[in-house]
Order: sequence, then C-alpha cells, then structure tokens
Amino acid sequence: MATSATIDTTTKSKWGGGVAPMNASYGKLMMWFFLLSDAFSFSALLITYGLIRYAHPAYQGTVSEFEFSTEYWPIPEMVFEAVPFIHGWHAPLIFVGIMTFILILSSVTMVLAVEAGHRMDRKGVIKWMLWTIIGGLTFLACQAWEWSHFIHGTAEGTVNAMGETIFGANLTENQYGPPLFASLFFFITGFHGFHVFSGVVINFIIFFNAVVGTYEKRGHYEMVEKTGLYWHFVDLVWVFVFTLFYLI
Repeated sequence: MATSATIDTTTKSKWGGGVAPMNASYGKLMMWFFLLSDAFSFSALLITYGLIRYAHPAYQGTVSEFEFSTEYWPIPEMVFEAVPFIHGWHAPLIFVGIMTFILILSSVTMVLAVEAGHRMDRKGVIKWMLWTIIGGLTFLACQAWEWSHFIHGTAEGTVNAMGETIFGANLTENQYGPPLFASLFFFITGFHGFHVFSGVVINFIIFFNAVVGTYEKRGHYEMVEKTGLYWHFVDLVWVFVFTLFYLI
C-alpha cells in the first residue's frame, strides 16, 4: 500500500525547489529576459540605420565648405550644432553631449539608490531615486528642445531637387539631407525617448513606494534593483545611439 509523502510548502520557491540561476530571483531573471528582447529591437533599428547610412553617398568636400543637400548624407556635427538660447554660435554636438552626460549621471544616482536599498537605508533610496527622476526628466526636456529645433530647421533652409526651399524636417521632407535621415532620427531617438519616459514613470512609482514605506514592510528593496537594471539598459542603449547617429 502506497503512502503519500508530506511536502513542506513553507520553503518551496518559485523555482520548484531548485537552485536560483546565478542566485537571481524570479523577478530579476524576468527583467533580464525582457531587456534581452528589447536589445534585439534596438539592435535591429541601429543595424538598419547603419545599412541605410552607408547605402547613401557621403559628403566629399571639407567640413568648412559643407552645405545641406538632399543629394548626400549630412555630417552629424553640422546638423546638431545648436545650443538653447544661443543663436549663431557653432557648437557641434555640445548640447547632445550635455544630454548624454545628464543621462549617464542619472545612472550613477540609480547605482547609489540600489546600494542604499541593500543597506535598508530608506532615506538614501528616496534621495537618490529623486535625483534619478530629475535626471530623466531633464534629459527628456533636452530631447524635446532638440526635436523642436530639428523640426523647425535653420533660417536659410535648403533648396531641393524640385527647386523648393525646405525648412526643417519631417517624415517626408528633410532640410538636412535625404528624407530617410529625418525618419530614422525621429524613430530611433523617439523609441529611446519613450523608454526613458517609461523609466521615469516606473522610477516615480518606486520613489513613491519608498516614501510610504512599502519596501520597509517587505523587508527588502529588490524592486529598486530591478528598476535599476532597466534604467542602466536605457543608458547603455543611448551610448550606442549617440555613437552611431551623432558621431559616425
């Protein structure tokens, strides 16, 4: 006669009693799976940009003689050379460099928030999460200005093959170069900007939960660490976007 075995459910984990891979919790592993799938999306976009970029003719003259034309791919440092509230000053990639610095700095504050969570330092988590949110919002504000300037264009405009003067860029026309340059700019930077916006919303939720003491009651701040993985991923992706779109 078979006897039923008694199962101790008090120590049963989501892994069915097995060992957690690389000592990662279920939630962190699922976050890694999500980030891996998202990495494929960004990789496809950036590879597409690279293929289209090198399928178009490049400008052959010197940088000092460069002029915008729809006949060849523009030089990024000549497109992104404006700075807010300063007119007529040629400052190639200065503003986007500041944007990049702000985003990377927000990744540092996120590291400090995660470290504070490991020490169960509620005030530290609140402080550094707040700074991370401010950094994310500042980056989004900078990107909004950059988009606005890109859309409105320069005062001179560019004459296209039809003899029409184009000002700024949209999904069909582009003062700075081939229309695909503008389309890829809006799509790639917009897709990344949506990720930053989503991260800011998630960070605010984590910040609020830390303020009301939710994680103190749980006895751990693992949610801060999982959110940090997403935020670091967003920052890392921007490094690739910045390199491929603004420097090459």
